[in-house]
Amino acid sequence: MPLFAYSAVDAQGKTHQGTLEANSAADAAAAIKKKGQFPTNISETTAAAAGKATSKGFSFKFSLGGGGGTGKVPGKTLTVFTRQLSTLISAGLPLLRSLRTLGKQEKDANLKKIMLGLSESVEGGTTFSEALSQHPKAFNKLYVNMVKAGELGGVLEIVLTRLAEFAEKSQRIKGKVTSAMVYPLVVLTIAVGIVTFLMLFIVPKFEAIFKDMLGGRPLPFITQMIMDLSRFIQGNFLLIAGVIIVAVFAARFAMKMPGVAAAVDNYKLKIPLFGDMLTKTSVARFSRTLGTLVSSGVPILQALNITRDTAGNLRVSKAVESIHDNVKEGESMVTPMEASGIFPPMVVSMVQVGEETGQLPDMLTKVADVFEEEVDNAVSGLTSLLEPVMIVLLALVVGTIVVALFLPLITIIQDLTGGA
Repeated sequence: MPLFAYSAVDAQGKTHQGTLEANSAADAAAAIKKKGQFPTNISETTAAAAGKATSKGFSFKFSLGGGGGTGKVPGKTLTVFTRQLSTLISAGLPLLRSLRTLGKQEKDANLKKIMLGLSESVEGGTTFSEALSQHPKAFNKLYVNMVKAGELGGVLEIVLTRLAEFAEKSQRIKGKVTSAMVYPLVVLTIAVGIVTFLMLFIVPKFEAIFKDMLGGRPLPFITQMIMDLSRFIQGNFLLIAGVIIVAVFAARFAMKMPGVAAAVDNYKLKIPLFGDMLTKTSVARFSRTLGTLVSSGVPILQALNITRDTAGNLRVSKAVESIHDNVKEGESMVTPMEASGIFPPMVVSMVQVGEETGQLPDMLTKVADVFEEEVDNAVSGLTSLLEPVMIVLLALVVGTIVVALFLPLITIIQDLTGGA
């Protein structure tokens, strides 16, 4: 009988590895599931190879019972899928039939493959949340735990509707913030491109003209400065490009270091113009995530853990972790929220009222609504402010170069006029 090496995770997320004998990979997967574990990798091996922790022969990634895709699904695509699945289940269609119906019409190849695996897994007796958990890149902890709560409470369609609404609002806020952040970067990139083109191709031509027609007379200071800068860029273009590329990769590497990432995330919330908007976005995200989880039946401690993992900012994650520790000790959420310096007094007050009245999910939802509206207003105001500022900045940079090139032309024109 063939021998299979496998990796699996249990309900607590702990990884298990081992070997077992089975007639086929499918039988091996079934045996692993009977142990209460979920296989993530199964490969045919031999006794000798197993002893060396290596595998030979045919192998495959086992996912969702039927082998689905494991890649990341775009946020908008996942939101549409969730909304459609919620609608079908609310209309009375069984989960398996709903998944197969959506799978037939899905255009995203990766999600289509995942949905095929989901269908096969559910048909094989696996719960929907267990199936989803095998695709962490597509379905995060928030998604899986809300579905699990919906299954346990018998309100899967309601939870899916909340998930869809949560995803739609999150996508909308994310889109607005991204557009506000991207606009100055786009304008700055255009400015750098224009200046580089002028320095590499236009300024050298004017330098040759000035050299021939001014007869060695000195250039105006600003013109000479532009000429020197142009020569430096021409002579060191590859070096400059290399330094920029190295700096980008170095920054990305540094961001993987916890200390650097924490410092950057902390600075993000204080940066002029953008800091206030990012803080409001973080508060709205915290409130929406925690409120959605708790209202869906997820235990508060588990909901706080998920909120911490999906905060998107290390300083906010640390604050949520402090809240979790306080709640775990039977204390209120209010004290660590005040100590964090992130949550405005209004938010702290509403959370306190929610805890005292037992209406915490409703209060968190109201907080999210208020701050999402404030983010909308902040983005609109920031965009209105940045547009003229960036246009003026671009005009100053290009205008300075144009003026620098125009000044010697005045002297040349005067010489030509005087000579005539």
